[in-house]
Amino acid sequence: MEFTRLYMPMEWEERWRREKERRKKAMEEGGERFEEENRKLRWIKAFNDRRMGLKGKEETENIRNEKEEMERVENTKGGAWKCGTPIYPREIFRALQKLRQCSLLTDLTLSVDSGLSFQAHFLVMAAVSSVLQQKLQERDMEKPKEMFLCLVPEVSGLGLSAVLEFAYTGTITGLTRESLAEIQTAALCLGVPRVLELCKEEDERKQKQEGEQKMEDKRKTSAEEQMKVSLESIKQLWKDKIGCDVELEAEGRIFHAHRVLLSVSSDYFRAMFNCDMRERQQASVSLLLLGAPELDGLLHCCYSGDLLLDWGCVFELTCTALQLQFQAALSLCLQFLEQQMDIHNCLDVVAFAEAYMIGDLLEKAEDFILIHFHEVAATQKFLDLSANKLMGLLHRDDLCTPSELAVFRAVVAWIEADPAARMPLACQLMAGVRFPLMTFREFCEVRAIDLHMECVVDDGAELYRSALREFGFGGAEGSEVQHRVRRPKDALVVVGGDQLNLDNGRRLPSRQLWFANSLRSGMGLVKEIEWRMLGEMPEHARFRHGVGVLDGKLYVAGGCHYYSKADTMKSAYSYECLVSMLVYHPEQGTTYLADMTHDRAQHCMETLADRIWVAGGVCNLRKFYTDQLACESYDPI
Repeated sequence: MEFTRLYMPMEWEERWRREKERRKKAMEEGGERFEEENRKLRWIKAFNDRRMGLKGKEETENIRNEKEEMERVENTKGGAWKCGTPIYPREIFRALQKLRQCSLLTDLTLSVDSGLSFQAHFLVMAAVSSVLQQKLQERDMEKPKEMFLCLVPEVSGLGLSAVLEFAYTGTITGLTRESLAEIQTAALCLGVPRVLELCKEEDERKQKQEGEQKMEDKRKTSAEEQMKVSLESIKQLWKDKIGCDVELEAEGRIFHAHRVLLSVSSDYFRAMFNCDMRERQQASVSLLLLGAPELDGLLHCCYSGDLLLDWGCVFELTCTALQLQFQAALSLCLQFLEQQMDIHNCLDVVAFAEAYMIGDLLEKAEDFILIHFHEVAATQKFLDLSANKLMGLLHRDDLCTPSELAVFRAVVAWIEADPAARMPLACQLMAGVRFPLMTFREFCEVRAIDLHMECVVDDGAELYRSALREFGFGGAEGSEVQHRVRRPKDALVVVGGDQLNLDNGRRLPSRQLWFANSLRSGMGLVKEIEWRMLGEMPEHARFRHGVGVLDGKLYVAGGCHYYSKADTMKSAYSYECLVSMLVYHPEQGTTYLADMTHDRAQHCMETLADRIWVAGGVCNLRKFYTDQLACESYDPI
């Protein structure tokens, strides 16, 4: 039956008016009749909760209290996450090298007998050289701005250049048998034991005639470790206050630091110490409106690349990192906010991202709220949302809920938090609820709650009338229901497998790749997934294979395909285990990779530490199959 009127029939209007009067009278008198109405409402809510698989109000409250208690205990114990990135030493020394190439803040000049001279940063050289570290301590006593040092005649320009390269990169590209002696002489003169050890390893490697590729790989790994050791040496110099050439004052506390390291860590200090500013010549810099704990944390991050974060300090640290433009610390703070976000703090993250106009963080936080809207709506902070923010969420097509009834309940909870001030906004908010997506049982709860709300706050609002019009009575002719359609950023991909042929009933393997493009909300609990074809595997169809995702690429390994069919009545099939491996890139297509050492199917395939790991499964063994006990890993690099 279709309704096309824009108004309710007169008898329905009169019936609703009389029911409201009876409800008001029952609320005023109380007693058994009022309790009976409340029991009916609780029964309707419990029925809908069971259908949607939702937790009851008391259970939700208990979980919330347990969560808050756990957070309180963690904060009391000082529980914080140590955030860091393994590439920080490489990035910081790369920035130091750029400063050296531009002759910025270089305070050490090393010269050799031939007349060649090299500029460098005293702090960087003292991190690798025991001789220069002693000179740095002597400079602190004399307080000169720059130091000139002429080395003994035995040191050549080639050897000194190699030591400088090691200090800034952790490796020596020109380390050969011909240059070995000159580099060792320079390292002995300056007291650089790690360069001497590198020369020793190179000499042994040459004697053993190892492969060139293997040597380059070892050098690359060694360079990362050497820069990490150098950064630890710089951190120790900072702790011992050796070579510190600037004092930072915040909230009455004094922090010692090195200008050169502040410049490569912060664009704010880089401009201060390299441009024509007053602070460039000052030994002490006062930082107004800056917290001492935040500055202390950022300085530790500057010298180590690590940052201790928890929800009690992350917003203040992020603000300070933004103000002083500490990019490494800012990246760690934003990474923490994205990865540790949950239903209890996501609204705080949204408010913070909006205030500081951090677009990427705002997008991810809002997407988190849209995915977990039902859980977020059960928190106390949800009730503090502004009306405009709530209306913006309600009108989003990608709002994800088990049923539209959950959206209606969230609006009701928000209004009941302050009925006098928020009831006038009820009609505008209810316009964001898509009542046509509800079932009749769900709409019964809407009717009961609207009746209660209109009786409690008698301001003339006609909530039920507008809801009924949307639900199916009095809607505009030819209007369509606006479904909620969510298109996830991370796609679910189905690769190959065997499928049933509807024509002859046979199961055949497939080469096709399909992905879930969108999730469409229907009436009640009905959800529809739109599947689209992504492509096809380039070789034979396969099934019982392993898949893994690493750096946005889909890896497929092993599996099997049918090569013959046995007796049809016995429904037995023979298959062949594969060793091949391929990778699918969304833009570049499919690429064949190195085969696995052992054939396998029905195995486990996971990603760990930037590698692909395969374990278990079955393998071919003459005329039967047995367990594959071997485990393998694949390094994409």
